[in-house]
Amino acid sequence: MLRWLIGGGREPQGLAEKSSVQTIGEEQIQNPYTELLVLKGHQDIVRFLVQVDDCRFASAGDDGVIFLWNVQTGEKLFELHGHTHKITAIAPFSSSDASEENKHLILTASADRTVIVWDCTSGTQVQKVSCFHSTVKCLTVLQRLDVWLSGGNDVCVWNRKLDLLCKTSHLTDAGISALVELPKNCVAAAVGKELIIFRLTASNDGSEGWNIVEVKRLVDHQDNILSLVSVNVFFLLLDVTFVTGSHVGELIVWDALDWTKQASECNFWDSSVHPDVQPEIKLSQSPNETSVQHLTSDEECVFAAVGKGIYVYNLQMKRVIACQRTAHDSSVLHIEKLPNRQVISCSEDGSVRIWELREKQQLTAEPASTGFFNMWGFGRASKQANQAAKKMQENTLMYFLELVGDLIGHSSAVQMFLYFGELGLATCSADHLIILWKDGERESRLRSLTLFQKLAQNGKLHLLVAQIYVFKKTQNQSQKKQSSNRTFACAVTILHQG
Repeated sequence: MLRWLIGGGREPQGLAEKSSVQTIGEEQIQNPYTELLVLKGHQDIVRFLVQVDDCRFASAGDDGVIFLWNVQTGEKLFELHGHTHKITAIAPFSSSDASEENKHLILTASADRTVIVWDCTSGTQVQKVSCFHSTVKCLTVLQRLDVWLSGGNDVCVWNRKLDLLCKTSHLTDAGISALVELPKNCVAAAVGKELIIFRLTASNDGSEGWNIVEVKRLVDHQDNILSLVSVNVFFLLLDVTFVTGSHVGELIVWDALDWTKQASECNFWDSSVHPDVQPEIKLSQSPNETSVQHLTSDEECVFAAVGKGIYVYNLQMKRVIACQRTAHDSSVLHIEKLPNRQVISCSEDGSVRIWELREKQQLTAEPASTGFFNMWGFGRASKQANQAAKKMQENTLMYFLELVGDLIGHSSAVQMFLYFGELGLATCSADHLIILWKDGERESRLRSLTLFQKLAQNGKLHLLVAQIYVFKKTQNQSQKKQSSNRTFACAVTILHQG
């Protein structure tokens, strides 16, 4: 059964004092996920979920096995064996060839220093690459160029047939932690504290090959870069940016075309920067509490998982407009912005939380009088005052994140999740489980519809209609609250009657 956080809720391990994390009661009116379906199969930590198509997804983790699932039913479609060590990266690679209709592939990299291409339709291994000299930590597909990149001690470029097209020289023993696609056939690679910009260029010999060259190194971060995200910023015309986050809480916004630094935020944990947030008394600041674990974005904002908190950074205003410094009891591992104004986060504390970004009502101060001309409402002074008032209003516009749902089902750290719209939410955890969270009302309607269709096929629907008519004539006010459940139970009884 589904269990909700009530009252004080969880307490962080090793802490005796009361948690400062916001809680929510049993009545979660805005939370649709009132049903859950537990998927079992993995024998170790499940770290990755990747969407294959509208109703299928793949899961992978430390047991080295990949599972394909139906998100609507929870059915296990395939169990893919081929790796001998834990999975370190996974990426979808859908076919762009018109002759290969609806062919969906996934790439998986492992600590066994191999990469395997899988066919999701047949559940078979297409090809395996075993020529790596180090573990591949990240995979990026450049769909437009029909190539994919692997990041380990170097960056390798491959085609769909798994031919190695080109590679960089040895970059670092630590390896590449993240890759992100940029405009003009470029990619950004996180290598420790550095960002290295590479460009792919077509071979001059007329073949279908590519060359990869380093074009710039960015050394603005003070610590290792943990997360990268690309952003399409429509209010800046056709400009695009990308954002990086580091282990010590630095967030930097970069121009994706000339790779210049546009803005930065380095004081997420400083209460003086966010005076609307209750300050916390701490003797010292642990690096894990300031680490930027994950970044996601929409067209206007970047959403950052920083330590135990979540922050909303507006790219136009170049500042944080909303935050929850203690959104969870432990570090936030993954965060996503939904198509509506909701944000979902998951944490090492085993919880998945739903937040709604809402505008905070604030009164703006009246601009001071600028003299005689302003009194009569004309002249440059009046125009400047109006502009100042407008700018002041923009600068004071603030939002807040309200907790509207708390999903408690996992017993250990929730690594990440996938949002499938009306089909629900898939989460994976260190407890070896995957949970499908479902909209209870929608599932109830679907069950009723399926049952009524079976009654109609069996010619028994008229019996149900007659019983509902009698029930409606005799029911009282208290019975009306349970009418839908009784109707469903009545339908089940009729269906099973000979």
